[in-house]
Amino acid sequence: MVETIIARQFWIMSPQNGEIVAAALPPKLDDELLVRTLYSGVSRGTESLVFRGEVPRSQYRSMRAPFQEGDFPGPVKYGYSSVGEVLDGPGEFTGQVVFCLYPHQNRYVVPSGAVTPLPQDLPPGRAVLAANMETAVNVVWDARPVAGDRVVVIGGGVVGLLVAWLCGHTPGADVTLVDVNPSRASVAAALGLAFCTEVPSEPNADLVIHASGQPEGLTTALAVAGMAATIVEASWYGDRMVPLPLGEEFHSRRLTLKSSQVGQLPTDRTPRWTHSRRLALALALLMEPRLDVLITGESRFEELPGLMTKLSQAPGATLCHRIVY
Repeated sequence: MVETIIARQFWIMSPQNGEIVAAALPPKLDDELLVRTLYSGVSRGTESLVFRGEVPRSQYRSMRAPFQEGDFPGPVKYGYSSVGEVLDGPGEFTGQVVFCLYPHQNRYVVPSGAVTPLPQDLPPGRAVLAANMETAVNVVWDARPVAGDRVVVIGGGVVGLLVAWLCGHTPGADVTLVDVNPSRASVAAALGLAFCTEVPSEPNADLVIHASGQPEGLTTALAVAGMAATIVEASWYGDRMVPLPLGEEFHSRRLTLKSSQVGQLPTDRTPRWTHSRRLALALALLMEPRLDVLITGESRFEELPGLMTKLSQAPGATLCHRIVY
């Protein structure tokens, strides 16, 4: 007789109401893996929007996570940053520590192709940043910084910090991170980034990347962009309307406003890149120990319902919050 495994899962039952529930796992097939979760990460921006019930109806399909159950606004099991140990499966996977785009759950069964083994020396606790790093890689691909660019990144959340850090590796680039929260200064310094709470008064940036999640930040991005510069919008606003000053100097400065979204690879990458190749790159980039500064808190899985309420209402200085199982 096959033993039934009971998993504990975090569900958003309705907006602002989360619960941990128990459910039986389906029987594992020969090419599937049984994974015991070690850590998961709370994607504070997107998961807070989902927790508050702010996903627009028009985006219900495109916003589905790979292993989501239920539907928006709830009940729904949502999340996409899980690190765990393979307990059972094909021999080459058993015992490996892997990353999976899976919701918050202590054990789960997935196809073997749904996981990415961690690089040998990557600490599992840092690997919860993989989904954020994957987003940052996609933003940089869309932004295309080049040698010597003046780059301004507005918004010092996890994605903004990772984008600025990646842009900082462009030869000769002058990268400045802007955030109204002065507590981001120490994090930026740890990553070797210039930081300020206000953008320069002169509109001379070659490239501006907006990742604050606030409409006012995008207005600021338009103001700091130099002549014929590109502004890449990496924020997602859910069901909020975003007013923009597209009069004034938007046309005379010949600005380009460009969207970036992690669900789709940039068109010029699709002939050669897959989502799995991009995720493997994200994990490799996380080998940098300084990136641990982006994990600003840790809680037990049992605390997740209350924690999500706090993070969705007043995140404060929180960047990535790690869940321990």
